[in-house]
Amino acid sequence: MRQRAEGGCFPVMIHESRRSRPHFDFLLAGLAFGLAAFGVLFVTVATFSADSPTEDTILNYIVSSYSGQRQALFFLISPIVVGAVTYFPHDFLRRRTMVFYIAANILMLVALGSRAAGSNVSRWIEVLWGYTVQPCEFVKLPLILVTAKYLESNRDPLRSWSSALRLAIPNVIPWILTLAQNETGSMLVMVFVLGVMLFFGGTRLRVLGGIIATGVIGLLILYGITVSSGADSYRLDRILAFINPDLVEEAAKYQVNNSRIAIGSGGMYGVGLFVPGSFSQLDFVPENWNDFIFSTIGEAIGFVGSAILFLAYLLMIVRLLYLAYFTLDRFGQMVIIGVMGMFLFHIMENLGMNIGLMPVTGIPLPFVTYGGSSLVTNMACIGLVLNVVKNRSIAGHAHLTPQTYAHTKYTR
Repeated sequence: MRQRAEGGCFPVMIHESRRSRPHFDFLLAGLAFGLAAFGVLFVTVATFSADSPTEDTILNYIVSSYSGQRQALFFLISPIVVGAVTYFPHDFLRRRTMVFYIAANILMLVALGSRAAGSNVSRWIEVLWGYTVQPCEFVKLPLILVTAKYLESNRDPLRSWSSALRLAIPNVIPWILTLAQNETGSMLVMVFVLGVMLFFGGTRLRVLGGIIATGVIGLLILYGITVSSGADSYRLDRILAFINPDLVEEAAKYQVNNSRIAIGSGGMYGVGLFVPGSFSQLDFVPENWNDFIFSTIGEAIGFVGSAILFLAYLLMIVRLLYLAYFTLDRFGQMVIIGVMGMFLFHIMENLGMNIGLMPVTGIPLPFVTYGGSSLVTNMACIGLVLNVVKNRSIAGHAHLTPQTYAHTKYTR
């Protein structure tokens, strides 16, 4: 038996079933670690040298690739990250949401005052031995926690101007800091996640539609001011290259065009891994181990392999929705929805820009793109979802009304 939450897209479970019991979700964990291992492999494929390994084994290729080594190191750290986040009950993390939020924003401010070696953009903090961290990745998870905590006690989150401001202020601060770091793509991820959480959290559609329309108009005005001032003209070229490639020079669409050629060259089954003279090995696509790693994947394993990767992502998104649907407490439910929204936008945008269906924004492919900050953040998100599911209990019913709770019956 279920009662639909007022204003929400998910029902409140008032009859506990097998699906809502606490458990460790091995399917979600397996998908995450499988995709991360897949990422280590293809970062290596994208960066290997034709005459590096003496023996033709994947391990030797990884060892001989600088980027492959670093990605493998972060893959080995991933179980520690997931274990640490899963260890503490999510109610413990919930009570310390603002601590994580403030710490992440402080890191963002530190990044604005520092510049990684060889970079003219203040978006990284150099740590040790040439390793850098990207705080705009880390801030995504605390932002999900803050929004989930607000939605936990607000069934109609935008019912008044004061309630809207209480939600907007903690979201806008990291947006501004992210834009100041020239990370427009990460800011768009945060905006999308907020929209998804509001949609599932009970916001009326007409209100949400009005906010989206206002936001789009505001972004267009802001972007027009930026372009007219002569700043960031390359961002305009990226958008024009997507809308009408004939309006920009060849250099502005070079990366996307080459990516499409590389993916198309893979055909149905791909040219194979570690092939000397392939587009991947010749660096035909710039950044093909980073945001354009899907061009390497498409060339190496073709349409069939790419379809399997897409199905793995689809299964992960569906699984997250499933887990959210059968989560009793609203905070945990909104956390899972936020994580789902973050992954969904990353996947759609990255795959889309690699094949020319979306503008280039520099958004990584979850678990696969090279980068420790991105992988650690993704694994922490998975750990948080596993935490919520593992710690499901009768405590989740504390968010029901007394009248509903009085009629709740539990069966095993």
